[in-house]
Amino acid sequence: MIDLAAGESAIRLSLSWVDWLILIVYFAMIVWIGYSIHKQQKSSEDFLLAGRSMPAWIAGLAFCAANLGATEILGMAANGAQIGTPTIHYYLIGAVPGMVFLGIFMMPFYYGSGVRSVPEFMYQRFGKGAHVIVSLCFAVSTILQAGINLYAMALILQAMLGWSQWTAIIVSAVFVLAYITLGGLTSAIYNEVMQFFVIVAALIPVTVIGLSHVGGWSGLTAKLDSMKGWSGSIHAWAGTGIGNVTNPVGGDWFSILMGLGFVLGFGYWTTNFTEVQRAFAAKSMTAARMTPILGAIPKMLIWLIIIIPGMIAAATVGNLFSGAHPVLQYNEAIPYLFKMYLPNGVLGVAITGMMASFMAGMAANVSSFNTVFTYDLWQDYVKPGQNDKYYLNMGRIITVIGVFISVFTAWIASQFGNIMTYLQTLFSFFNAPLFAVFILGLVWKRVSNVAGTVGYVCGIIAPLITYILYLQSVAAGNPIFGSATAETWYGAIISCLATWIVAAVLTPFTKSKTDKELEGLTFGTNGIKYFKEASAEELEDAKRAAKEAGKDVATVKVPWYKKPLILGTVIFVLGLVFYIPFF
Repeated sequence: MIDLAAGESAIRLSLSWVDWLILIVYFAMIVWIGYSIHKQQKSSEDFLLAGRSMPAWIAGLAFCAANLGATEILGMAANGAQIGTPTIHYYLIGAVPGMVFLGIFMMPFYYGSGVRSVPEFMYQRFGKGAHVIVSLCFAVSTILQAGINLYAMALILQAMLGWSQWTAIIVSAVFVLAYITLGGLTSAIYNEVMQFFVIVAALIPVTVIGLSHVGGWSGLTAKLDSMKGWSGSIHAWAGTGIGNVTNPVGGDWFSILMGLGFVLGFGYWTTNFTEVQRAFAAKSMTAARMTPILGAIPKMLIWLIIIIPGMIAAATVGNLFSGAHPVLQYNEAIPYLFKMYLPNGVLGVAITGMMASFMAGMAANVSSFNTVFTYDLWQDYVKPGQNDKYYLNMGRIITVIGVFISVFTAWIASQFGNIMTYLQTLFSFFNAPLFAVFILGLVWKRVSNVAGTVGYVCGIIAPLITYILYLQSVAAGNPIFGSATAETWYGAIISCLATWIVAAVLTPFTKSKTDKELEGLTFGTNGIKYFKEASAEELEDAKRAAKEAGKDVATVKVPWYKKPLILGTVIFVLGLVFYIPFF
């Protein structure tokens, strides 16, 4: 992945009063949204889970926008500038399949069981020990990720506006704190929907203008092919043979499919509560299932306005990224295009879009952190049995504490030379083993509490050892993986295997739960009932709509585009079709 750590930047943007006005109006709007929602927060569920009242399309856009943080926009554009189209693996294999899988297979268990968080499902399936460990690990990893978003944001604001890193960190943290503390998850979701459109409005102009300047897609690829110093590729799967890795990512096809696509991709999108929380906020089982599936539609397309601008930067000012003393860092690809192509006014929208992406990522982290800390740690183990207003107030207090800690974890992120690899490493440590134990627990009812918990812990230790061995091999000049990115992919595979092997070995020697205790928690203990309930709900929704339209409800059928299984399959296939031009 790309080095996002930058020193003094060559970029300084000259903002007019119109640009500053757009920024000020935007900041005022996000605080106003939080304030206007504040009076509606009557319970802890209203604050922490948006009252489970969100329609699918709003939750779906928020689901996608929650992932469009600073590391996504800057990091993936930077990868486009340096490694080219292989970056689409993170979208078409690393995201879309996992999002579809969540909607089709995982949400029925989550929503149907009535849990309020992913760790709470872990409690029902594997007991208190697993619940405590998963909750603590999630809280730690989420706050570390919030710090990454803050730090990445500080880098770019320093580059574009000349602010100091700590000024940028504190100012942005204060605004995120304001609307999350006032309006909770509802505020975060509505702001994320607005932020999604602002981000798109910022990136489309620079993509269109940039492509026009380089002669369209054919002109861009021709220019990149002719560049001797460019280390990237316009062919996503070139050089990925096992034992013959020549692609700029440093990974072979197996690590891409299994490490990124299966373990990290499915693990992130199905067990990372930062994302899944948006589906938990949906108003019904059907809406919850459709949330990640609808979110996969923009996710399948948005790489076009993130990766392509990076490639345009490589084609137009690639010489500024290279040499012994580069003028630009790769993470400055999009900001530099802003400077090159956008006039005042449009520039204000672009800067606002970047600010929106920064805050969307951090707000998603903080809103999931306060839910897990309040429900899964404080309510269950520190102060159980309090009235609901107590937990509502505690949720707000924890939000303030979470933002405050994030300011300091931003400093931790600043100590890493490559914060994108740092982020992927966190995923291999925490998301990979959680996904492994979740899947095992769903398909094998025999897995015991002890086996699942110990397997999860070993799944954290295994990639940590792998990471240490990789660092030692790099220091010795003989790296065991093609790149730090490839290490995270193989680390995730090793984590998954370690979890499964340890759990499988321990299960015969430990006591499992009875079928009654596991009712509805596995496929083998009537978990299929949730899928039947979901199908019945889809039909009832279709009948209700037909009745309102004055149609005969006796012959009504659910349209294919309202069936998660069919729509999800269509989106999955379309995602694979997007690969065809880049083979």
